[in-house]
Amino acid sequence: MKRIFLMVLILSVLATACKKNNVRNIPEVPTVNPPVTPVDPGLPAAAKEGVVFINNGASAIVTLYAPGKTKVELTGDFNDWKLLTMKKAVDGNTWWVQIDQLDPNTEYAYQFLVDDQLKIADPYCEKILDPDNDTYIQSSTYPNLKAYPAGKTTGIVSVMQGNQPVYNWKNTGFVRPAKNNLVIYELLVRDFTNDHNYASTLQKLDYLSGLGINAIELMPVNEFEGNLSWGYNPSFYFAPDKYYGTKTALQNFIDECHGKGIAVILDMVFNHSFGQSPMVQLYFDRSVNKPTAENPWFNVKETHPYNVGYDFNHESTATKVFVKNVLKFWVQQYKIDGFRFDLSKGFTQRISTDDASFSAYDASRIAILKDYNNYIKSLDGNNFYVILEHFADAAEESVLANEGMMLWNNLNYNVNEATMGWISASDFSWAFSAKHGFSKPDNLINFIESHDEERTMFKNLAYGNISGTYNVQQLATALKREEMAAAFLFSVPGPKMIWQFEELGYEISINYNDRTGVKPIHWEYFQQSDRKALYNAYAKFIGLKKANGIFSTGTPTYNLATGVKYIRLTDGGNTVVVVGNFDVQQVQANIDFGTAGKWYDAVTGNPITLTGNTYNMLLAPGEYHIYSLKALSGG
Repeated sequence: MKRIFLMVLILSVLATACKKNNVRNIPEVPTVNPPVTPVDPGLPAAAKEGVVFINNGASAIVTLYAPGKTKVELTGDFNDWKLLTMKKAVDGNTWWVQIDQLDPNTEYAYQFLVDDQLKIADPYCEKILDPDNDTYIQSSTYPNLKAYPAGKTTGIVSVMQGNQPVYNWKNTGFVRPAKNNLVIYELLVRDFTNDHNYASTLQKLDYLSGLGINAIELMPVNEFEGNLSWGYNPSFYFAPDKYYGTKTALQNFIDECHGKGIAVILDMVFNHSFGQSPMVQLYFDRSVNKPTAENPWFNVKETHPYNVGYDFNHESTATKVFVKNVLKFWVQQYKIDGFRFDLSKGFTQRISTDDASFSAYDASRIAILKDYNNYIKSLDGNNFYVILEHFADAAEESVLANEGMMLWNNLNYNVNEATMGWISASDFSWAFSAKHGFSKPDNLINFIESHDEERTMFKNLAYGNISGTYNVQQLATALKREEMAAAFLFSVPGPKMIWQFEELGYEISINYNDRTGVKPIHWEYFQQSDRKALYNAYAKFIGLKKANGIFSTGTPTYNLATGVKYIRLTDGGNTVVVVGNFDVQQVQANIDFGTAGKWYDAVTGNPITLTGNTYNMLLAPGEYHIYSLKALSGG
C-alpha cells in the first residue's frame, strides 16, 4: 500500500511541475482498432465523362465508364507514365481519380490500363496521338503537333489540356436558311483540295458562295481509322481528325462559312464504330472478333444486312447517353447547324436479313430517332437541321418528317437514265414529297449525286445514247444534258443537295482507286468553258430557287415519264413551267401551260406568246426552257 501511495504522490508532483513549466502532457496512446476500408463517397460533383478540369486547370478529374471491370489504372505524362490506381464510384460502373499539380498550359498524354491487360485511350478525349498515322500529317495542316510518347507506352493515347486554345467567334449573328430554301454542298475535305485541310478549303469559299449554295455538309471529320478515309470508320467522336487540321481551324472554318451566309452540317456515324474505338475494345472477344455480351454500347452481332464495323445498340441506355453527349459537344463547341445521321435506318434492334425487312416500319427505331431529335431541339431549337440517310418504309419516313427531321431522297439512277438518253427508266417523279406521303416538301432532300453514287457524267460518257450525229458520249453534249437535269432538280420544291464538283461535270468514276480511295482533284475544270457553263447554270438555278418563293411553295403538276418532261408550279398569280427533251432526237412537245399569254424564258431570255393554253413546240434533243407568267428575279 505504501508503495502505491508513493507512486501516486510522485506522479502528482511531476504533473504539477509540468504545468508550472508549461510543458504539454504526454498524449495518450490511441486504442488500436481493426483496419477499416475507406468508403468511396462517389464521384466528385464536378466530374463528368472523360476529363474535367478544376482549380483553374491545375487539377483534373478523369473518369472512365467501365462496368464489370475489376481494376482500372491511369498513366501518362503527368507522372512519367507510372500507374495510378483509379477508384470505383458507388454506382459500380465508373472509375475515377483526381490528378493535381498540373500546368494548365501543358498538353498531357494519358491512357487507361484495364484489368492489367488492355491499354486504351479515353473515348471522350478531344485529341489523340497515333504512332502509326500521325507521321503522315503535315506541319502546315497541324502545326506543333505534340510528339508521341515513344518508349513510354504503345497504342493510341489521349491528350488533355486545362487551358486549350480558345477560338473567338466573330459571326455570332448568323441566321440559318429555311429548310425549304436549303441548298447543301456535300464535301469531302480529303478530295476537295490538294492540301486536304480546312485552311485550303476556306480558300475556295468564294467559289462556293458564287455557286449560291447556303449550306456545306462535311463528310465525317471526327477521328477515323487511318488518314485516307471517307470517315465512315469512326473511332473517337469528340476528337477532330488531325489529318484535316486543328480544332481551332475547324472552328474558324465554320465561323467563316457563317460569315458568308453558309450553314455547316456534320455527317455523324452512329450506326457503327470500328475496332480502334476504346468502347469496342473494352468488351471484345478476339477469338471470334466480336464485342462480348457485356458490352454496354455494341451488339455482339449486327442486326441488319448493311452493317459495317461493330453495331451500336441504340436501345441501350449507355449508347443513348453517349450519343447525346457527342451531339451536345459538337453543338456547343463548334456552333454547327445540323447533323446528317449516316445509315439512320440501322438504329434498330430488330433483326433483318434483307432490305425489305430492314426497311419495314419500326416503332422502336422511330422512338429512338425522335428522342435524339428532341434532345437536339433542347440544345438548339433555332431551325437546327437533323438529316437522316434512312430509305425506309414511306409511312415511317413520314412520321419522322412530321417531327421536323429531313430525309435523303436519292434520284441518281432515274435522273442518270434521263441524262444518258435512256427513257424507259427515266421517271424521277419520286422527287415530289407527295409521293412519300409528306404533308409538305420542306423535309425531303433531293439529290442527283452524293458521295455514295456513281458520277452521272461518268455514265453519260461511257454509256450515253447515240442517235445520228447527236451523241451523249461527247463531253459538250453530256454537260448540256447535266444542265437540263439541274434545271429540273432545282424546280422541285424543297431542299436540295449537290455533291462536290457535280457542278463542273466531274466524271471520274466512284470506283477509281477503289470506291473510297483518293480521287483526282481537277480545279482546272473551272477554267474550261463547257464546264464553267455548267457551273454558271447551277448558280442560275440556285439563284432562281432562292429568290422566288414559287420554287418552294408552288403547287406542282408534272409528267416525268416520257422523253419530253415538264414540271408546272402554280403559286398565287404566277406559274412556272420547266420543260426539257431528254430524248436523243427531236420530239414535239404538247404541254398544258394553263393559260394563254406572254411567257418569259429564264434560260434564253426570249419570251414567247401562247394564243391558247397549250405549248406546242418541236424541241431538239437536250433543249430545255424555264418559262414563267411573271418574270423571275434572281438567277
